[in-house]
Parts: sequence; C-alpha cells; structure tokens
Amino acid sequence: MAVKQILPFGDPILRKVAKPVDELNAKTFKLLDEMAETLYATDGRAGLAAPQVGILRRVVVMDCGDGLMELINPEIIEKSGEQIGMEACLSFPGYYGNVKRAEHVKVKTLNRQGEEMILAGDGFLAVCMQHEIDHLDGILFVDHVQEKWLYHEKTRQKIDLLDVIRLTKKA
Repeated sequence: MAVKQILPFGDPILRKVAKPVDELNAKTFKLLDEMAETLYATDGRAGLAAPQVGILRRVVVMDCGDGLMELINPEIIEKSGEQIGMEACLSFPGYYGNVKRAEHVKVKTLNRQGEEMILAGDGFLAVCMQHEIDHLDGILFVDHVQEKWLYHEKTRQKIDLLDVIRLTKKA
C-alpha cells in the first residue's frame, strides 16, 4: 500500500462531482486501503474523500474516534437539528472556519461487502459525514463558513474567505 498525496485547495478536482462505484473489486479495495493508510499518516485527520486524493469516485474513509469507517456511494437521507463549530480540512492544511451543519444525520451507504447500511451520526460524527460527503459533490467546507474569513491554526491570523473561494471556484 502507499500513502497518497492529498490535493490542496485550488486544485480543480476538488470541485468536481465524483462518480458512483459501480463494482466492488480489487481496485476499490485497494483505494479504500490506501485512503485509510493516508488518513492515519496525516496529522489532524478525521476523514478523507477519494476526490482529495485525485480519484473521482464516491468513496470515503473516516475515523472520528471509534475506529475506521468506510463509506461507498454514501448518501445523506435525513438531517435534523443544527450545530455551529470550527471545522478544518486536510485539503486546507492549517486553516479552519466557523461552519453550520446539521446536528443529526442518517446516511445510506454500502460497506466493503456490498451490503447496504444505514448509519446515524450526531455531533462530531455528523459533521464528519456531512463534510466528507460534500467532497463527493465538489462542495468544500469554505462554502459553509459563517464568517467572512478563515483562521490560521497557529497564528490565528485571518484570511479573507472571498480570496479563498476565488481560488476554489468550479472549473
């Protein structure tokens, strides 16, 4: 297996819609394994979507504290409540912003065996699910930021959100 390079903001692939996985095969399993390896090799990680490693497929790996979750062709089927909190992204290293998300979500997905599952998430897990599924649709967390700037993790310096969004426009 290999650790994959995570695409930085501004890469046009991050704004493209990923295609569904049509067949679970060795190629899909290798992608899941390499994405998990990449996730665990990265500081500050909770989730990774295939477009972030340059693969336009609807595949996500996450570990929000309870072990690895693999989502294939995930779809949010229910949202409720509201939460606002600081959110970051592996494609925007060192920056975070204040984002509004649903407090509770239900996601329909396939597992590695091709079985359909319904997963429910609250709080941080719900944020992770929404964030990663957004990546599959070319939506970035900066599209949901509630203020007009992002913050730098170490310096707390503000960066104007409009400048960031201009760099991440759909091609």
